[in-house]
Amino acid sequence: MAGVFEIYIKTHFSAAHSLTGYDGDCSRIHGHNWMTEVFLQCRKLNDIGIGIDFRDVKIAVKEVTQRLDHCMLNDLPAFKQDNPTSENIAMFLYKELGARLNGEYVRVSRVKVSETPGAGAAYWEE
Repeated sequence: MAGVFEIYIKTHFSAAHSLTGYDGDCSRIHGHNWMTEVFLQCRKLNDIGIGIDFRDVKIAVKEVTQRLDHCMLNDLPAFKQDNPTSENIAMFLYKELGARLNGEYVRVSRVKVSETPGAGAAYWEE
């Protein structure tokens, strides 16, 4: 069986949202400091032992999360149809980052988004 490396980076962004159809406080506008973890699987290392440069991952994540940072998430095109829940934000980031970073030997394997230190959601595809 061939080995697989999994690398990850952690970052954060700040944004507000409200949950349409939710029966509780989260139906009102409120904000979070969203913690984000992005995991990538690497099936091959380069000549110096790197699967993908952390710098490249950080740049891609920053470009995508900048579109969310200090915004009202409900107003963004990505969340016009779907509530900006932790689950939907994780799926959005997974797809956006996969389009930027996936290659022959590297792929985004999972994205985790946390609203608070103890609550969040992860998204991946099998």
